[in-house]
Amino acid sequence: MGFEQDWSQARSTAADQAAMRLNSGPPPGPLFPGGNQDLASTPAEKKAAANTIETELEPNTKKAGDHADESSNSAVKALDGWSTASGLKKVQETWDRQVTGLMGRLASEKTALRGTSNLFLRNDISTGDNFGLLKPSPYSKLNGI
Repeated sequence: MGFEQDWSQARSTAADQAAMRLNSGPPPGPLFPGGNQDLASTPAEKKAAANTIETELEPNTKKAGDHADESSNSAVKALDGWSTASGLKKVQETWDRQVTGLMGRLASEKTALRGTSNLFLRNDISTGDNFGLLKPSPYSKLNGI
């Protein structure tokens, strides 16, 4: 195929994909009519999820990472002098970076879950305070109702 044919086909494919996205309906949810009008979780559910991260996921992830380190160290020592030992050492370093990244992600998710309830509460209080600042217009037909 020549450039013009390739370009024409690529534009056609992109237009078809865009049309499919634009013609599809909105996902159900709190922002769309007919969707769920409530938040997806309660403060108690967020607290429970954060506690699960703290008491189960973080300790078990650390334990699995440490176990893999112990096993890998034993294998590296047993294969000392072989190319396999250096390969295992590299795999172990990659594993350690991934475990560290996962532990960081779990910690940030736990913090976000715990902070969300406070954020919603502060937002609700602020919104309520702002309604108190609204004064009806002296020209409004709603006065005296």
